[in-house]
Amino acid sequence: SVDIVHPDPNTAGGILETKRIGDFASKHGIGFMHHHAAGPISFLGCVHSAAATENFMWLEHHAVDKKDWENLVTGFEGPIVKDGYVTVPEKPGIGVELNEEMVKKYLIKGEKLFAPTPEWDKIRAWDRLWS
Repeated sequence: SVDIVHPDPNTAGGILETKRIGDFASKHGIGFMHHHAAGPISFLGCVHSAAATENFMWLEHHAVDKKDWENLVTGFEGPIVKDGYVTVPEKPGIGVELNEEMVKKYLIKGEKLFAPTPEWDKIRAWDRLWS
């Protein structure tokens, strides 16, 4: 028995699967929150999922002190998180665009933005460096 489910969309199957987890929990009177410790694109994916899930409680946000975190995306007016709240973007998709020039500043030396990834072309790529 649990009181709260705490999935991370980056590891639980994405935005829709995370919402399904929240919906399932709601049917059983269980609270739902998002685990999140990544960039602004996945954060806003969490925001969309949370806004569409009835039993949403809160969303983790670990980037309050990360330089340039909000600058990794464009198309969002003002700070993404303001006074502890986030306005759900209404633009298509997640609601923001990737700021490619800013992302390039943080690439690992020798890596390219959008480098070819043929190793991911298999059903089971086993490419994760974590978990």
